Amino acid sequence: MTTEPLLAATVLDRPLRERPDAEAVVARRGRLTYRQLDGWAGRCRQALQAVGVGPGVHLAVSLPNDLPIVGLFHAAMRLGAVWVGINRQLAPPEKAYILGDAEVSVFLGDADMVAQVASAPDLAALRSVTVDDTAGSEWSDLLAADEDGPTASPDPLAPAAIAYTSGTSGHPKGAVHSQHNLMLPGAVVVADRGYGPSLRKADCFPLTILNLQVLSTLLVPQAGGAAVVMDRVDPVGIAEWLRTERPTLWNGAPAMLYGLAASDDVVADDLASLEEIWTGGSHCPAVTHERFTAKFGKAARTSYGLTEAPTLVSMLPNGAPVEVDQSGVALPSLEVGIVDEDDRPVPPGTVGEIVVGPATEGPWAGAYRLMLGYWHRPEATEAALRGGRLHTGDLGSLDGRGYLHVEDRQSSLILRGGANVYPAEVERVIDEMPGVAASCVLGLADERLGERVVAVVELDPGVEVAATTIDEHCRANLARYKVPERFIFEVLPRNSMGKVVRPDVAKSLGPVELA
Repeated sequence: MTTEPLLAATVLDRPLRERPDAEAVVARRGRLTYRQLDGWAGRCRQALQAVGVGPGVHLAVSLPNDLPIVGLFHAAMRLGAVWVGINRQLAPPEKAYILGDAEVSVFLGDADMVAQVASAPDLAALRSVTVDDTAGSEWSDLLAADEDGPTASPDPLAPAAIAYTSGTSGHPKGAVHSQHNLMLPGAVVVADRGYGPSLRKADCFPLTILNLQVLSTLLVPQAGGAAVVMDRVDPVGIAEWLRTERPTLWNGAPAMLYGLAASDDVVADDLASLEEIWTGGSHCPAVTHERFTAKFGKAARTSYGLTEAPTLVSMLPNGAPVEVDQSGVALPSLEVGIVDEDDRPVPPGTVGEIVVGPATEGPWAGAYRLMLGYWHRPEATEAALRGGRLHTGDLGSLDGRGYLHVEDRQSSLILRGGANVYPAEVERVIDEMPGVAASCVLGLADERLGERVVAVVELDPGVEVAATTIDEHCRANLARYKVPERFIFEVLPRNSMGKVVRPDVAKSLGPVELA
């Protein structure tokens, strides 16, 4: 395999030569062949140029899963712009923080998203465009314009996207990736698993998540297959897409597997076309695996990945039996190691920090490049990339076969239904409230969602604050999935330095009733 840098801007070139009239993408608005997708991406590129997007310009997009977000991503790569996906579930202050921190110049969203951004006082200089293709709208006029700017020649190793991952410091950090970084996982997976034009890969996670662009918009064209862009995450909606579009591969969170297995409205034949099922993002309980397999006669294959990689790090090899407690082996482009607190390798079976680096042997040796760093976070970058490897902060072990067993996804991280919730983010919002002395946010085990969010709050002496007041404040400033489902008021245990002792808080809780 070549170790030459890969360019996302040209990902459609091969299928355009070989299968221009084959189906490339299916979404709610319709279907596009590769020829049509190329034309659509060209129109989006033209529209972006008209509003000032070009090489190095930071472009943010917050749109639902449909054809516009696919076309805009291809257009951004062709222009050499820097893509920033904005999760639609984030609260307005969270969106505003990312837009400001990433130094975004142009923002595209639907009417609701643009209105949210317009209300942020610190984003007055931001150029916002409502993506509305009705006749006479600004966006439809931009798409219809005849003018076309100069063709860009993007640098495959320059910054191409910033993906924000919830941060332990209370604010998210932006992982910066090049076009080569974004292309490599798809290239490796397609080659390793032998995917070709028969691939129909379905995804229902939001394409505002950069990892999903990597695993769909960029992976599928490298196989010459079709991407099924789903816009439903409920069991009935997922089953409807799978039954209608008959994909060969689907990727779902453990909570989605649980819902499909538990729903009486979903039958085994709805998933009959699937040859492969991936799951990841959070721990999938054994009981969920068992119920899913028993109902559908298919086993979900657990993978491991993270934004900083980007996306996939390990997965089960073709034909390997599914084992619930492991996450497969490293992709052929990667080497995964386990180290102790002094960065020394540990023996097989020993738990330590998971580190990721480039493969030194095999066809993909030297192809992997570390992320370019965290945006404007030099200290965090140095810590994460020390020694030429990505230090994930996740705990795990390697068995004698080289299979990865993930023990814990960063000790404080809460994984709710496949979504990451960092306690520090939620605690920052709670602690800014008048009358709150401190807070400690924890995850409680839950069969369906993996974990649920609970907050223990210490109030200032003599002060009373209602749980409903804190709940309202959280809902105004956090995505709904991050809002604690229960607020417990008590004095928090602290160490000699005055810091809250999180393990002691967890031990003191005992059973917590949740609705």
